[in-house]
Amino acid sequence: MVWIQRRKLLASCLCITASVFLLVTLQVVVELGKFERKKFKSSNLRDGQAKMEEEPAHLYPLPGKEALTLDRKTQLETDSYPIMLWWSPLTGETGRLGQCGADACFFTINRTFLHHPMTKAFLFYGTDFNIDSLPLPRKAHHDWALFHEESPKNNYKLFHKPVITLFNYTATFSRHSHLPLTTQYLEGVEVLKSRRYLVPLRSKNNLRRRLAPLVYVQSDCDPPSDRDSYVRELMTYIEVDSYGECLRNKDLPQQLKNPASMDADGFYRIIAQYKFILAFENAVCDDYITEKFWRPLKLGVVPVYYGSPSIADWLPSNRSAILVSEFAHPRELASYIRQLDHDDRLYEAYIEWKLKGEVSNPRLLTALRERKWGVQDVHQDNYIDAFECMVCSKVWDNIRLLEKGLPPKRWKADVTHLSCPEPAVFAFSSLAPRWSSLRDMWIPSFEQSKKEAQALRWLVDRNKNFSAQEFWALVFKD
Repeated sequence: MVWIQRRKLLASCLCITASVFLLVTLQVVVELGKFERKKFKSSNLRDGQAKMEEEPAHLYPLPGKEALTLDRKTQLETDSYPIMLWWSPLTGETGRLGQCGADACFFTINRTFLHHPMTKAFLFYGTDFNIDSLPLPRKAHHDWALFHEESPKNNYKLFHKPVITLFNYTATFSRHSHLPLTTQYLEGVEVLKSRRYLVPLRSKNNLRRRLAPLVYVQSDCDPPSDRDSYVRELMTYIEVDSYGECLRNKDLPQQLKNPASMDADGFYRIIAQYKFILAFENAVCDDYITEKFWRPLKLGVVPVYYGSPSIADWLPSNRSAILVSEFAHPRELASYIRQLDHDDRLYEAYIEWKLKGEVSNPRLLTALRERKWGVQDVHQDNYIDAFECMVCSKVWDNIRLLEKGLPPKRWKADVTHLSCPEPAVFAFSSLAPRWSSLRDMWIPSFEQSKKEAQALRWLVDRNKNFSAQEFWALVFKD
């Protein structure tokens, strides 16, 4: 009898334990769900601007009742100030009254404001600009503004006249943009002058016993610029230490292998040991200049540059970089680098500006002085804030003109605001792989983007909503 009672007691204990375990497990699942939602909400852009990776349903037309309910403060702001609607939900802000000098505008990603009478401008992020949903029909007072700081490979359609001229205002890497972002990767003049990471030439000469004269660090392989083909050919004529995923022959320390570590102090100090770095952009476009160019200048390494055809306009001094475009073949470039490597006097001519702390290029100095935004500077607006305020101010300018009975000023982008030629292949390399990403992907993609741009322009000019089927039927029409 006692034995039976003990069995019953044990069974009861097991049931209670199992119940507690299930409750704890359920709570853990709930908390993990909360964590994932918080993690989603805190996703960030490179410069700290929140960017939503998924677009909640309440941002779109035909929302639920909750999305349509505005508190009294928001109602007052949207009735009194021009509304700037981010059609690409770049900022993640559902509603904010932003002050832009003497003017103020209401910024939001909430698409329920599409037909609001105070909505004056639609803001687009170039990488996310697509044909799936556009704010059509477009009213006469609706301005379109484009923010696109990225490579053309992210959205080739934008780089053709039919599409870029849809926009009234632009913020792009081009100097001709309404808000030029050409120096978006450069904090300021002082980081160029800084000698914090500069390794003395005598030490670099000693390091040459174990390091190549050139270093290459890329993990985005076979982009439209065909840079890997050039570097592969160059490697047959001169030694190159390659640390990235592309053409890798040397490994970084484990803690620096993450691409996010490329601005780490440890990474800087490794790169600073080299005399030259291959600074090759992923695309060839006027004024498209990234950290690949500015980073070596900050570290006291001579960049061997390939990318923007207009790069000479942005050099800190006349002799601060070696331009690949000035050499007919990698063989000639390798010969010139070897000459500099063996002659300290010739090499030092490329870092003299750094040793003296003299940045003499008036265009570069003026661009840095006059830009209305900062890079990694908490005391200045970032370039997204500056873009928003540029549009806000231009909208207010037209409101004031209309109040005076004058016609509004019509702003319009042109082809110089995003200028990139068709991708081209380096034809010299006999060692290039049989399959070419350029021939098989980037060039056909560029060619198709021309048709997509023409089709999109025709549909937008018709000024009514269209389906994806209509769009693709036009693209592939014979």
